[in-house]
Amino acid sequence: MINLGLEFEKPLIELEKRIEDLKEFGLKKGIDLSNEIAILEKKADTLRKEIFENLTPWQRIMIARHPKRPTALEYINLIFDEFIEFRGDRAFRDDGAIVGGIAGLGGRPVTVIGTQKGRDTKENIARNFGMPHPEGYRKALRLMKQAEKFRRPIVSFVDVVGAYPGVEAEERGQGLAIAHNIAEMAKLATSIIVVITGEGGSGGALAVGVGDKLIMLENAYFSVISPEGCAAILWKDGSRAQEAAEMLKLTAPDLKAQGFIDEMLHEPQGAAHKDGVAMARVIREAITRGIDELSGIPPRRLIERRYARLRRTGEFAVREIPASDLPMAAAGNEDMPITPDLPDLEGGCDET
Repeated sequence: MINLGLEFEKPLIELEKRIEDLKEFGLKKGIDLSNEIAILEKKADTLRKEIFENLTPWQRIMIARHPKRPTALEYINLIFDEFIEFRGDRAFRDDGAIVGGIAGLGGRPVTVIGTQKGRDTKENIARNFGMPHPEGYRKALRLMKQAEKFRRPIVSFVDVVGAYPGVEAEERGQGLAIAHNIAEMAKLATSIIVVITGEGGSGGALAVGVGDKLIMLENAYFSVISPEGCAAILWKDGSRAQEAAEMLKLTAPDLKAQGFIDEMLHEPQGAAHKDGVAMARVIREAITRGIDELSGIPPRRLIERRYARLRRTGEFAVREIPASDLPMAAAGNEDMPITPDLPDLEGGCDET
């Protein structure tokens, strides 16, 4: 953490460094500094709790992007038994940015899919920095169709900034691959559990993120666009990303409050990268509960519920506001039209 600490963690990092220095000094000099160390450790625990219980949306995004945050493959190997990875989309090539295969969970066979980031430069290049190509999404759909055939539950791990936006991806049908996955996942006759572990960016996430049960880690996010992209579009200023993060309501607490996700999983103190094993244990329990809940629902009913869920996404309510409550009316401009006059289009439009 000392080398990879985030900006808002600096006071905690400095305090932890002092504790380590005291321990080393006491050991080297043979001095008992246990009382001083205990006081500082108590202070560090209090500060850690204060920091991580009052995180802003932008700080949560920084945690979701932490380079030490567990990857899909790490979670898969910790949660499931005897994972067998399958490769290729049977059309073009294998895409390292998406992994998938079959595994066991408590004696039950499941199909597992995940967007995969790298740990170092070499691995990130091999994984395309976790941004899938169309063949990655086609590989994921191939595995999901196989799961449907054998009535295996599907578990999808999502941690992706977005689909790869390069020319070659567009030439091979990136938009179509994403749209096709969304449409096909909506009607798969088997249960789907989605776990958003880090970033959940745009269609890149939704292409493997349609499910019967949506679970998010406490410091993950799920959004139609990244905060930087939103700021660049709205204000032509990517430096306003923190402001955009507040407006987008993309964090797990926000999405849980809106009813968009089903469950938010609390992370170990200091976030998931501090104790991946403990985090994996919590995720395993949530997945097991979800599969148990969905196992008794007939496939046709699952599809109906999943489709209805998709249709509810983005719903909003409209209510009429009395003219007296509008700003112009309040200013004494009651005779001024609220909206500009529009042309009468009943007779159609001429070509001019």
